[in-house]
Amino acid sequence: MARVTVEDCIEKVPNRFGLVLLAGHRARNIANGAPLTLDRDNDKNPVVALREIADDTVVPDELRENIITTLQRVDERTEAEDEAEVVALLAEPQHMNMAEAELIRALQSDRDGGQEERY
Repeated sequence: MARVTVEDCIEKVPNRFGLVLLAGHRARNIANGAPLTLDRDNDKNPVVALREIADDTVVPDELRENIITTLQRVDERTEAEDEAEVVALLAEPQHMNMAEAELIRALQSDRDGGQEERY
């Protein structure tokens, strides 16, 4: 079992929170089948991830970019599609006699996909 400390990694990633974030992300990647860049040496994935950072076998900036990429959400709807959906919704007969507040709630719940509001 190899020994690694935070001090071994701090030159590569000076922010300790950032280090934990990068190592945790790399450990999840390893758990999901990503190839190791050094010998496991009976260590668990988080320790392997820290060792990889300390030994410069993974690049922290590439890990950071990978985290950002995995957290990004792509919204493929266009503004024109949203407007067309609203016009179609307003044209439905049951919405013609709704109060403004009810109509706004209906439009909002439709836009949210029926999910509860988050605070």
